[in-house]
Amino acid sequence: MTKSKFKKLVYAVSLLTVSTVLLVACNQKPKETNEPTSQYYVLPEVTVQYDDAAVQEFNSRRNQGQTNRYESLVIPNQMLLRRPDNLPSSLFYDSGIEIAYPEDGVKGIYLTAENVASTEDFDYLVDLINRTDLNAMVIDFKDDYGNIISVNESDNPIVQANTSEYLDLRETLKILEENNIYPIARIVTFKDYLYATDYPEHSFHDAVTGEIWEDGNGARFINPFSQEVWDYTIDVAIEAAKMGFKDIQFDYVRFPEGFETFEETLDYDIGRFSTYVSEDPEHYGEERVTAITQFLAYAKEQLAPYGVNISADVFGYTAVAGNSPDVRGIGQNFSQMAEEVDAISSMIYPSHWGTEFFGILYPDLHPFETIDEYMFSEELALQNVQNDVITRPWLQDFTDYYSNPDGAWQEYGPYEVQEQIDALLKHDVHEFLLWNAAGIYNEGVDYAPEQITTR
Repeated sequence: MTKSKFKKLVYAVSLLTVSTVLLVACNQKPKETNEPTSQYYVLPEVTVQYDDAAVQEFNSRRNQGQTNRYESLVIPNQMLLRRPDNLPSSLFYDSGIEIAYPEDGVKGIYLTAENVASTEDFDYLVDLINRTDLNAMVIDFKDDYGNIISVNESDNPIVQANTSEYLDLRETLKILEENNIYPIARIVTFKDYLYATDYPEHSFHDAVTGEIWEDGNGARFINPFSQEVWDYTIDVAIEAAKMGFKDIQFDYVRFPEGFETFEETLDYDIGRFSTYVSEDPEHYGEERVTAITQFLAYAKEQLAPYGVNISADVFGYTAVAGNSPDVRGIGQNFSQMAEEVDAISSMIYPSHWGTEFFGILYPDLHPFETIDEYMFSEELALQNVQNDVITRPWLQDFTDYYSNPDGAWQEYGPYEVQEQIDALLKHDVHEFLLWNAAGIYNEGVDYAPEQITTR
């Protein structure tokens, strides 16, 4: 036998041996055993260490920043981490509308849907901005009744059901882009007749009759404790952001005014915020503060991918009254809200302070002094806020014929508007919004004075 034939014979025998072993292994039955194939463990029973009272007490202390258990530990009064100011645009949704934040700060006017729909009104207001140092428009995207003003592409059926299609604000935003006018979408948040009516389980009810509660003006509110309400509002805001608005402004981001005086006559669901309820009079109503503050934090988180700024309208009184019962009643704690937004807009119209406020007998007659005195309170409220929030107050550019008795109000013209702007300048505040419910504004105002001009 040759060497080559011998190698072939050895290879064939080896292959046959391996095949035989594999066949035997495949046909062999597994060894039966009574041993378990896996090990099970009995976990220890979990018991609650703290009762409801302890949890509520902790939440109250947390809301007041009093949860530090180490007396000698000093926590720096500054944010350890913050988002960079200039992130790449590729990280955000591209609306196709490019309008930069005004270098000199936002100086804006409010427009109703009717102002936008009227070519004459809208063209005039665009021209007013182009002729002056004004640079921004606040436009209703969701109004006081709950109507969503513009056509949109939301896949939320409730959003579509409440869309009036009165306007196509995409076309409006193109005009604002051409004129470099900063667009702010006003979204009325928890005052919503349409949603409250269609989804009464997310509203407030009279405890006796079971009817949906209405305020003295017939307005209905939706429940700020409801996650469903939050998500609906965010879906509306996302549509504004996708359309090209650069700032989402939440208005009526509060409970109904005077809520602390009648809330016991109402039925409503408090949900997960029950752990914030305290019987301590000093903390009574903090669950409402928590709900409003957490909503704003949630809104900022959900809207972050769209690259928009978040702002909130608040009663100016909240900066003055601090943690008073009526502030907790509506849930607007000025300092806590300021931690969660890019800009905070306090409504500080002189006519709305009534009589004898700030030591001023008739505030409406003294615009400069009223705004000046208010700003001292706001500065105090903001001094411990770590967020780099912008203050952007709402100023009065209308005559209030009804809030004060005869002799306690006056006609508001360019001088009275100028006095308010000058008072802000005294406090180095250069951003503001002008309110007139009809969208009519005084001519002849210096919106960017370098020095106080009315004293």
